[in-house]
Amino acid sequence: METLQILLRLCAATLVGCLIGLDRELHGKPAGMRTHGLVALGAALITVASLDLAGPDHAAVLRTVQGIMAGIGFLGGGVILRDESHQSIHGLTTAASVWVVAALGIACGAGQWLTSAIAIAITLVLLILGEKLEQKLRLKPFDPGSPPKPPA
Repeated sequence: METLQILLRLCAATLVGCLIGLDRELHGKPAGMRTHGLVALGAALITVASLDLAGPDHAAVLRTVQGIMAGIGFLGGGVILRDESHQSIHGLTTAASVWVVAALGIACGAGQWLTSAIAIAITLVLLILGEKLEQKLRLKPFDPGSPPKPPA
């Protein structure tokens, strides 16, 4: 793979991760722009390297992708917090965004530009508009320990 192609893939993945992480950062979440950028860069780096190392053996690349996605679950699990006093869970959206950013890093590392662009758009719509829609509909994340609040 040419140097310019490697640079493009790694930079695109990092930019994608930072863009999605910026939303989390602006909402004061535990994993922000740098974390998401590094996750996407790492996933892209492993993908680019495995594409180069595996050569025509696509099964080896797929095993690498499978390992990335399984391993990233541990990082996502680190941002999920349980509030003992209210019996609620926080950080699930951020954990999910970390997982998606790893997938986007893989897609960028593999040069899947159209797939990456569509997934970026959908992810940002969910993160930016999803919260507003939930607030408008007065929905909260599931919390089995608290009764539903009446409309204001």
